[in-house]
Amino acid sequence: MEQNKFDPLQFIGFLLISVILMFWFYDNQSNAIENQQDVAVENVLDKVEDDSFDLINSKDNSNEFEIDESFTEEIITLENDNILFELSTDGAVIKKILLKDYSNFNDDPLFLVNNNKSIFSYNISNGRNSIINSGDLTYSSEVIRDKSIVKLIGVIDQNRSLELTYSLEESSSMIDFDFKLNDSNSNERLDGVELIWGKDSFRNSKSIDYENRYTALSYGFEDEKDSYLSVGGSTNKTINNVNWISFREHFFSSILILNNKSNDVQINSEDLASNETLKNKFTKRFLANIPIELNSQNSISYSMYYGPTDYELLKNYDLNLENSVPIGWGIFGWLNRFVFFPLFSLLTNYFSFGIAIIVMTILVKVAISPLTYKSYLSQIKMKILKPELEIINEKFKDDAMKKQQETMKLYTKSGANPMSGCLPAVLQMPIFFALFTFFPVAFSLRQKSFLWADDLSSYDSILELGFYIPLYGDHVSLFPILASVAIFYYTKMTTGQQMMSPSQTGGVNMKLIMYMMPLMMLFFFNNYASGLSLYYFISNVLTIILMLIIKNFIIDDNKILSEIEENKKKPVKVGGFRARLQKALEEAEKQKKSRGK
Repeated sequence: MEQNKFDPLQFIGFLLISVILMFWFYDNQSNAIENQQDVAVENVLDKVEDDSFDLINSKDNSNEFEIDESFTEEIITLENDNILFELSTDGAVIKKILLKDYSNFNDDPLFLVNNNKSIFSYNISNGRNSIINSGDLTYSSEVIRDKSIVKLIGVIDQNRSLELTYSLEESSSMIDFDFKLNDSNSNERLDGVELIWGKDSFRNSKSIDYENRYTALSYGFEDEKDSYLSVGGSTNKTINNVNWISFREHFFSSILILNNKSNDVQINSEDLASNETLKNKFTKRFLANIPIELNSQNSISYSMYYGPTDYELLKNYDLNLENSVPIGWGIFGWLNRFVFFPLFSLLTNYFSFGIAIIVMTILVKVAISPLTYKSYLSQIKMKILKPELEIINEKFKDDAMKKQQETMKLYTKSGANPMSGCLPAVLQMPIFFALFTFFPVAFSLRQKSFLWADDLSSYDSILELGFYIPLYGDHVSLFPILASVAIFYYTKMTTGQQMMSPSQTGGVNMKLIMYMMPLMMLFFFNNYASGLSLYYFISNVLTIILMLIIKNFIIDDNKILSEIEENKKKPVKVGGFRARLQKALEEAEKQKKSRGK
C-alpha cells in the first residue's frame, strides 16, 4: 500500500491562503466599523448644492462680488475621440467628464464626473486673512480652437481678473490646465494659491466590494516613489514633494500631474460603499488640497489624465504614472513589470484573452517544473524513509532530543533532506503573489468574455441566489468551484489515504487541511476576478498532470530506494547548516546528561 507524508508545498499554500483571508477579514472588519459609525456623508450630501463640496470650503470667504444680472450660464465642450469634457462659465465648474470608449457594468456611458459631487477650484489669498474662490466668479468664454482650446476669463474687481485655459489635443487622454492671475496694480508675485480637487467615485463594476478594494487615492513623490491611502474607512494625510495625485477608480483614473513638486498637500479618502443611503452608487470620496507655487507672471501650468488605469498605457507617458497601478511591491512588482505584463500583452496579440490566460499558465508551469520535480522527489525519499522514521519515533518517544539526533543521522546517511521539499515551494511564492496582484489590475481583461464568464475582470456568476451569504455573496461563481475541486483532488492525491497523524506532522491535521483549503478557496474567490480563478484552476490541473507524469514516467521508486541504500554505505560527510545543527543537538544532549548527574 502506498504510504504518504505531509506535503510541505500544500501546507505553505494553506498558510498563504490563511494570510490572505486574515487580510480580507480585517478589510471587512474596517468596513463594518465604518458602517456602524454615524457617517457624516448623508448630512454633507443634504447640504451640498449643485456640484460643489461644502466640506471643502473650510476657510472664510469675506469677499462679496457684484452680481451680474445679465449673466447667462454657458456650457463649453472640449472633445476628441477619447474624452468629452464640459465646463460651465458659472464658477468654471467641471460639469461632465465622459470616457467615450467605455461603459460600466450596466452598459451605461462611463462618466468620471456627471452630477456626482465634485469640485475643481482655486483658493486665492486676498490679504487680511480672506480668500477668493474661483468657483464664486462668473466667466466669459473665448474659444481659441473649437473643442480643443478654450479660455475662461473671470473678473474679480476693476484691477484683477483670472484666466483659466483648457487644452485637449486630438486622440489624447490629457487635458492641459493653465492658471493666470492678472493684476494691473501690482507686478509682485502672488503667494497663497491652493487648488481644491475632490470628487465622489462612481461604481462601475458588478461587485462593488471587489471594486472598492482597488479604488484608492495614490500619489507620487520624490521623483520615483509612490504610496497610497488606506482603502478602508476614512483616512487623511499631509504629504510633501508631490509629483502627481491619482484618484483611482479601480480600472479608471483621474490623475493630476504637477510640473513642479508641491508641499503640505492634504489628501483625504472616505469609504462610501458601506453607506446604505447612497444605494451602492459610489465607492469612495476623494479630496486633495494642493498648494501651488506661481511663477513670476503669476501663472502655472499642469495636466490632468482622464482614462483607463492601464499599466502599459500609463507607462508610455514616461511620467511614472504606471506606479499608480498596484502591481505589488518588491520582487512581486518586478515579476509583474518585467515578466507577466509583457508576456500577457504578447499572448493577447495571438490568442483570445481566456486562451491567453491558459497559455500563460502553461508557460509558468513549464518554467517551474524543475521545482515541482525537486519537491516530488523529496516526497518520495521521505516516503521511503517513513518506516525508519516511525521506528525512531517509537524508540525515543520520551526523549525528544535524542529522537531529533537520530532523525538527523538518518537523513545524513541516506542523503535525504526534508528542506529540499520546502525550498521549491518557497521559491514559487513570489510567482504566486505576483499573479495574485496581476489579475485584479490587468485592465486588458475588463469586459473580455471566455466561456460562461462575460467579464474576466469580474466574477463569473452562473446562479443568482436572491439572498446574501456572509463571506460568500449573493451568487455562485463557477471557476472558483472548479479551482476548489482541483485543489481538493491534488491534496488528496499527494497525501493519500494513509495520512500522518497530527503528532507526526508537528500538530498539523492534514485531513483538516485537505478539506479546509478548497473551502476557503471557494469562499474567498467567489467575488474575485474570474481570470484569477481560471488561472488557479488551470494551474492546479496542470500540477496534477505534471505530478502524474513525474510519478509514472520519470521517477523510479526502486531506483531511488537503491540510491538511498548506497548512500547509507558511504562515509558520512556532514557540512554546512546540517553539521552545525547536528553539533548543536549533540551539545544539547551533553548538557542534558550533565544536568542529570
